[in-house]
Amino acid sequence: AGVIRKTMKLCVILVAVFLTPRPCAGTGEVVYAINCGGTAHTDLNGIHYEADEPDMVGTTSDFGRSGTIRRVPDADQILYQTERYHTSTFSYDVDVAADGDYVLVLKFAEVYFTSSSQKVFDVRLNGKHMVVENLDIFDAVGRGVAHDVYVPFQINSNRLHLSDLGQSSALSPVGSFSVDFVKGNEDNPKINAIVVLKGTLKDVPKLPGWPPSPSADFQGNLPDENEMPSEPPSQPTPKPSKAKFSKTSGPKSANPYDVDSNWYLPVLIAIGVFVPTVICLCRIL
Repeated sequence: AGVIRKTMKLCVILVAVFLTPRPCAGTGEVVYAINCGGTAHTDLNGIHYEADEPDMVGTTSDFGRSGTIRRVPDADQILYQTERYHTSTFSYDVDVAADGDYVLVLKFAEVYFTSSSQKVFDVRLNGKHMVVENLDIFDAVGRGVAHDVYVPFQINSNRLHLSDLGQSSALSPVGSFSVDFVKGNEDNPKINAIVVLKGTLKDVPKLPGWPPSPSADFQGNLPDENEMPSEPPSQPTPKPSKAKFSKTSGPKSANPYDVDSNWYLPVLIAIGVFVPTVICLCRIL
């Protein structure tokens, strides 16, 4: 009875361990997350995005919902289908209280233009640091494809540090910095979603890789049917994988011994039964 009780107790503990919610692997502490131009959403990594602020400067758009965004699971399409843009530079303010390492993730998808050099803009941090210059989303990944930009930074004694650039600046107001989308000469700056995670790049969920050349892309209702992209480029035929062990072609040949291999088994059984029986009869007689 004691063994049974201990076993049941162990089973209860194991069930509790496996069913207890835990942080998703590869995801740092979420400091800030907003679905720009859209509603609240929790993605497959467990990151909860707040709905965009209605009174912010700029214009919201959900034009991207007329098609499918590639490179991202269906459940998280909405993060790249809604956006905020503006006819001049605009900003989002991010609050960071604690010192430490952080990563800013900027999420983009081009859903309107069908060629490069149609929308090009910069991204600046804290009004001073140019972290993304001449961003052309279509040129980077094509149309209707998710594109994330990762910007690691540090906060120390109310100063923002960008080690990769060798730059730093004071946070003003205290504990807050701006993410600025800077108007260029080609169309308007935009952003689909913003995330700030406490940690390093290894703590950030990454998008899967994507071919460097733009592919014809967006499937959906387009602003002008004359701009309908051509058919997606054919994918290269995958090379057959090499098996670890070679296999002889053709049907498997019959084993010449299979036909007669079992004929002696009944004989052996009969002998095994007959001999002891005879011996026992001889002893009796």
